[in-house]
Amino acid sequence: MSAISEVARPAGAEGRTGSASTARYVFVDVWRGLAIIGVVIYHLGWDLNFFGFIPASLMFSGPVTVFARALAGSFMFLAGVSLVLAHIRQARWEKFIWRLAKLVAAAVAISVVTYFLFPQGFIYFGVLHAIALASVLGLAFLRLPVGAVALASLAILVAPLLFETPAFDVRILAWIGFASDPPLANDFVPVFPWFGVTLAGIVCARIYLSRRQLRDARPPAARGAIVRGLTWVGQRTLPIYLLHQPILFAGFVAFTRLAAP
Repeated sequence: MSAISEVARPAGAEGRTGSASTARYVFVDVWRGLAIIGVVIYHLGWDLNFFGFIPASLMFSGPVTVFARALAGSFMFLAGVSLVLAHIRQARWEKFIWRLAKLVAAAVAISVVTYFLFPQGFIYFGVLHAIALASVLGLAFLRLPVGAVALASLAILVAPLLFETPAFDVRILAWIGFASDPPLANDFVPVFPWFGVTLAGIVCARIYLSRRQLRDARPPAARGAIVRGLTWVGQRTLPIYLLHQPILFAGFVAFTRLAAP
């Protein structure tokens, strides 16, 4: 399980003033903040299982699996929402490319590090990889009719249920999403069906902004300590993702060595 990156943050949204194209939508940051907190909790459970404090039957139970997929779905959905918000009036290519480059670099780093730590289950196409590709592919759908995007979303979501083949059971192809038995990975978010979730985010954001009073209104500022805190967290999901698991893992290593007889 992983977290969303800064490429999905609305470009030009550093302030809380201005038009809808330049101000942050608080609900996006709050949702993202809640999701990254969920990721930290999930990885805490993963570490507890890895170091033998809780059984695998608990960590990989049905409810926990649903929780992990809900987190991945949240980030993929928000990637689509934020693409629309970032390009609502005009493309901001410099910021998009810079954030995409950071995301790709982070995804590659995760693959390399997990390959050396967990060679049998390294992350070859996790949520960071999926968001990077979805952010690029999603650009082609921003100006299409909403109905067409919705149909594409549904088709991509359903396709893996209708078609799978052992021919895709190798890492070089499994990331597409049609593998019948994909190689083991600690985080796996293939294009099919997950890009369909990103397209659903594009559809919902475009429908939301289709009303002129919403599109041109100035988004309200974050109010309340909890909302402001979640907003702060939601604006820093990439560094939190990159740092939290090494910190947790190192803490467990230190604890188990100190507690050893």
